[in-house]
Amino acid sequence: MPGSSGNGAVTRNTLRQQIADALRDEVLGGRLQPGQEFTVKEIAEQYGVSATPVREALVDLAAQGLLEADQHRGFRVHEYSVEDYRGIIEARSLVIDGMFQALDRGHKGFVNDPDGTRVLAVLTGVRRRGEEAQRAATAGDLTVLIGYDLRFWRELSSIFGNPYLADFLHRLRVQSWVCAVQHLRRLTDLRGQLWADHTELVDALVRRDTAAAREIVGAYNAQSLAVIERLAGE
Repeated sequence: MPGSSGNGAVTRNTLRQQIADALRDEVLGGRLQPGQEFTVKEIAEQYGVSATPVREALVDLAAQGLLEADQHRGFRVHEYSVEDYRGIIEARSLVIDGMFQALDRGHKGFVNDPDGTRVLAVLTGVRRRGEEAQRAATAGDLTVLIGYDLRFWRELSSIFGNPYLADFLHRLRVQSWVCAVQHLRRLTDLRGQLWADHTELVDALVRRDTAAAREIVGAYNAQSLAVIERLAGE
């Protein structure tokens, strides 16, 4: 029956996404270490599912740069170097600066929003994510911080009306966290080591003060890179 086939495809795609999300969380949580190898069969048995959605999920994560595919051994968690981290920061900085430039010249995402009501509504929600991220950063809770930080930037980038740009930035931010956690997880106390100026950035954007926003992001990038370089050197 056509209906049954369609439902099966939807179920498989949903399972595929759930497995991909779960494995991404395992990598970000440090439970899957850089260079760690595993097979489709092992993951399928771990989650109690068939091999097909697992294979599709692993291929998706490999395409996102989180895993590497090996024709004979299966998959391994990608190992990012400090140089990779520098490149990722540079790439995400260019994307974010492009957003600020769009804000300066009045991007199409702000069309039909002459008084800024819609954007302010979105930024209000983004600020709440930022408050949660700041609390987690101040407490040194890396797992909670990563979750709110990713949501913060995902929602912030949505106001510019370009889903491709938002998806690209999200991918870069996931990759930067994957690279960073392998070093940050070695510390027993992360208080004072993590960026916590999310709300300051939102407040600058509410004022349309892109100069201040650029300064905040620049300081964030410098702090993050200095921390990772120091930890990698140790």
